Amino acid sequence: MRSRLATLAVLAAAALGLAACGSGSTTGTPTTTGPSGPGGTITVFAAASLTESFTEIGKQFEAANPGTKVVFSFGPSSGLATQITEKAPADVFASASTKTMQTVVDAGDATGTATFAVNTMMIATPADPSEAVTSLEDLTNPDVKTAVCAADVPCGVAADALFAKNSLAVTPVTREVDVKAVLSKVQLGEVDAGIVYVTDVKGADGQVNGIEIPADQNVTTDYPIAALTGSSNAVTAQAFVDFVQSAAGQKVLADAGFSAP
Repeated sequence: MRSRLATLAVLAAAALGLAACGSGSTTGTPTTTGPSGPGGTITVFAAASLTESFTEIGKQFEAANPGTKVVFSFGPSSGLATQITEKAPADVFASASTKTMQTVVDAGDATGTATFAVNTMMIATPADPSEAVTSLEDLTNPDVKTAVCAADVPCGVAADALFAKNSLAVTPVTREVDVKAVLSKVQLGEVDAGIVYVTDVKGADGQVNGIEIPADQNVTTDYPIAALTGSSNAVTAQAFVDFVQSAAGQKVLADAGFSAP
């Protein structure tokens, strides 16, 4: 009897062992190979005119996605595009020009671009101006020192289009690397006027005067965004792109003075 019981115990143990092995073979292989959501750090290359709004969007994105970190590189869109096509490490590109974005797409560094905002041009003058500037026509006065962006930068392209549209012969005394540099010249009183975006005047918080340009005289520029094909964190990069286009992101942009696409 004792021998029979021992035999049964051995058989039961063997059965349990086989069951355990069978269970391990069905659950031991993971069903996913990537993250289930955003995480880690991404680098976002963005036009200088997005500095204030994207800094706020970055904070909100990190708060909504614990474990993420957004590092920004702001500058002229054309320069950022060149860095991207030369394979500088970046995950997202937000440009102030569809043409500039297209150079990145044509190089195979981005796909699936989307326009997320529209900006409008404005004249900025020093808080305490030395020359009276109230309209675009005043910029043709040789006594009025005007600053604009470099000709290959989106804000410079827009300024030149603005002058051409209104048949104005304006000779800038300086062409700056980006719109923030133009704004700085105005703030310091080094020029009498600068062609910047509406959002830059609003972001200056009273440090410059803003002269509105009538809609029929003005020009606008579209802002496209895309996750880059060379991103090392594609999930988080796309999540950031989606956040910019979300209601929360669009509210930040609207508060900064951007128009919806």
